[in-house]
Amino acid sequence: MSNEYPGKIEIVAVDLKNEAISLAWLELLDHYARDPMGGGEGLSDYAKVNLVRTIQQVPGFHGALAWLDGRAVGLIDCFAGFSTFAARPLLNVHDIVVHQTLRRQGIGQALLAWAEQRARQLNCCKLTLEVLSNNLRAMASYQQAGFVPYELDPAAGQALLMQKYLLEM
Repeated sequence: MSNEYPGKIEIVAVDLKNEAISLAWLELLDHYARDPMGGGEGLSDYAKVNLVRTIQQVPGFHGALAWLDGRAVGLIDCFAGFSTFAARPLLNVHDIVVHQTLRRQGIGQALLAWAEQRARQLNCCKLTLEVLSNNLRAMASYQQAGFVPYELDPAAGQALLMQKYLLEM
């Protein structure tokens, strides 16, 4: 994996009150949702219409866009959480995507570095994320950034992410 950027990459916190930035953010999120690792179907019409407005009301949202030559080419969305064991906040990486034409050039690492810096500013004890078990490229990138599987005791095994839908998706 190359750590060379294809040009001057700038990582900037997302301002979802700015219509142009919101549109770029939403387009990248839809790009991610259309990828097989994002479900392959794109964002729903409901999400496209409501996401920007509703996420602005979510406390603890921290996001950034990666810009290259005036074009948004990557995003990271994080949400504040809390570690009861550490009695400190944590930051969870919920979404991260680099446009498919620019992957493997260090943009994802720059976005993860932004999230780590933000977590440190918030006095978080850790960064967390979830990844599909067959997304080997993403797992390698996360490991390069210092992420390891979550386990409290090796004898108990690694944690698994589970979900239960409460609304029709």
